[in-house]
Amino acid sequence: MPSFVWKGKNRFGAFQEGVLIADTRDAAVATLRRQNIQVSNVREKGKEIRLLPRIPRGVSAKRVAIFTRQFSVMLDAGLPLVQCLEILGEQEEDRTFREIIQQVRTDVESGASLADAMRKHPKAFNNLYVSMIQAGEAGGILDIILQRLAQYIEKVVRLQSQVKSALIYPVSILLIAAGVVYIILWKVIPVFEQLFSGLGGELPWLTRQVVNASNFVGRFGWLVIIGLILLYFALLRYHKTQGGRRVIDGLLLRIPVVGMLLRKIAVARFCRTLATLTSSGVPILDGLEITAKTSGNAIIEDAIMAVRKAVEEGKTISMPLAETKVFPPMVVQMINVGEQTGALDQMLSKIADFYEEEVDTAISGLMKLLEPLMIVILGSIIGTIVTAMYLPMYAILNKIG
Repeated sequence: MPSFVWKGKNRFGAFQEGVLIADTRDAAVATLRRQNIQVSNVREKGKEIRLLPRIPRGVSAKRVAIFTRQFSVMLDAGLPLVQCLEILGEQEEDRTFREIIQQVRTDVESGASLADAMRKHPKAFNNLYVSMIQAGEAGGILDIILQRLAQYIEKVVRLQSQVKSALIYPVSILLIAAGVVYIILWKVIPVFEQLFSGLGGELPWLTRQVVNASNFVGRFGWLVIIGLILLYFALLRYHKTQGGRRVIDGLLLRIPVVGMLLRKIAVARFCRTLATLTSSGVPILDGLEITAKTSGNAIIEDAIMAVRKAVEEGKTISMPLAETKVFPPMVVQMINVGEQTGALDQMLSKIADFYEEEVDTAISGLMKLLEPLMIVILGSIIGTIVTAMYLPMYAILNKIG
């Protein structure tokens, strides 16, 4: 029988640890519980050290949304909390998420609240999720809170999917076009260069430029590719710093068309998140802080934190929100109306609905704009290369004529 190393507190609150022999981990936990031990950690002896530890990864928002929806349905049906977690853990296909759910169930069985148990796993349950669960437990409306959470996550996933779908087409076209142009310059142009050099004479200016570009790609192409890869990772590293994140996020917001789309996405996310938190009973200061951290943009985050500081000093949300110059005036006015009428969460939900539709329209317009633009760009590049290769031939034919 395997041995299990355990840690916990006895009924007097004193910390204890030891080794217990049991068939399974669950059996060891049950034995310790009968001994009035509040278990904090149990693991099988001999498995504490892994030669190749599995790298922890995050859980997709889609899986969390499905888990939350099923959790709310089970609780609404009257199933006990621990039994819900046990069933959800057994049926979960993702190994990482299954282990997290099982650990949450173990902590809840040991006497921890659901919010405290989930707070230990930020890869799956962020601050927003935990804060709403905590509010639901305090108000005795956990099933309702889970329904709101599921709706919120599903809408966030839908918004993210729209943005990703809009980016797939232009990025894939650009990559394919870059690959085609690279192959033409690398393999095709040198053949024409040898042909032209054999005929003699001076090449036209445009042909010389294309041949020079081909020679550059042939000699230094691999260095350019390596440089681009290094530049990409350097930008990622720079973006992880506080100053770098503000610089890059600020530049993104200033890009024509794209910046406006990102601003609409940020407004929709801000309103949806804050509406979900306030309607669930989370204090407004905590709600603003959580909303700032989940905004996805450093400039928006700084603006929301400035609003939070002003609210902490006794001001309304709309007044400092207008001073940030980040959010559109219509959003500020509607939030002001919501504060005056006492229906802030409902007004925020309406703003979020409106801007999510605006994002749909903006993405459709961006796609319609990108399609002809990509055709013009690709046609210009390929046309320039083809023209450069045919100019010497025209010159030769004119001489023959």
